[in-house]
Amino acid sequence: MNDILNYLPYKSSFLFVDDITSLDENGVTGNYTLKRDAFFYEDHFPGNPVTPGVIITEIMAQIGLVVLGIYLMVSGSKQEGGAMDENSFPLLTSTNVEFFKMVLPGEKVVVTSKKQYFRFGKLKCLVEMHNAVGELVAKGVFSGIIKNAIK
Repeated sequence: MNDILNYLPYKSSFLFVDDITSLDENGVTGNYTLKRDAFFYEDHFPGNPVTPGVIITEIMAQIGLVVLGIYLMVSGSKQEGGAMDENSFPLLTSTNVEFFKMVLPGEKVVVTSKKQYFRFGKLKCLVEMHNAVGELVAKGVFSGIIKNAIK
């Protein structure tokens, strides 16, 4: 299941997926523990760091949309969206996210995504993020497409 992570186009300080615990054609669940020394905490906010909403959104997108989208493409859902190759990469096209709790440095978050549809290379999912004690941190609808790079 975690071999799907090899397809992610993110590296180093911008990879926000530690583990995928559930993955099939209908959805994905994965987690990430925020690193206490992550670059974005230095200035957001000095002395009282809080995870920026854009990072929470990115974690949700990487696990809830990109991992699922790559899985659907790699698993050969050609009738729904086509096949993925080495020149393919995911693009987030829209989000609508509501935030309910702060996420602090060192916290582990769990992201669960349920596919709403996957057609013609476009994926739409309902994505939720919970903290380690099960409280809802954020939820939203994410859409994206798989594109091929032009060389």
